[in-house]
Amino acid sequence: MDLLVSPELTIPAAELQWRFSRSSGPGGQHVNTTDSRVALSWDVAGSAALSEDERGRLLRRLKGRLVAGALVVTASEQRSQLRNREIALAKLAAMVADALAPGPAARRRTKPTRGSNFRRLDAKKLRSATKQQRQKPSRD
Repeated sequence: MDLLVSPELTIPAAELQWRFSRSSGPGGQHVNTTDSRVALSWDVAGSAALSEDERGRLLRRLKGRLVAGALVVTASEQRSQLRNREIALAKLAAMVADALAPGPAARRRTKPTRGSNFRRLDAKKLRSATKQQRQKPSRD
């Protein structure tokens, strides 16, 4: 089943690697017999689904999350392996969509208003006066 990230990007199922292991936490004896923990990995660097611009943006923005060029997502919240698979797919899709989203618009620099400048200087004077009152009197 292909993973739909956005209308422009679909990750083919052949590029997704699944690993299953035993999950920690509650579940009684059932936890010791089933591999319900899911690790889903996708090779960002070698993916054919991405354009060069998208690949560069993902590699740059997900730099701390990548392991040898692959994005790894784990899910062990549920006792069911099927449910954990769905959660892992959703996490991967959200992470990739968030990394591909355009950044915020650049901030336009503005001058501080006269009132804000006055308030800032007034606060500095008050703080200075407070600190002056804390000092011991000089012996002049």
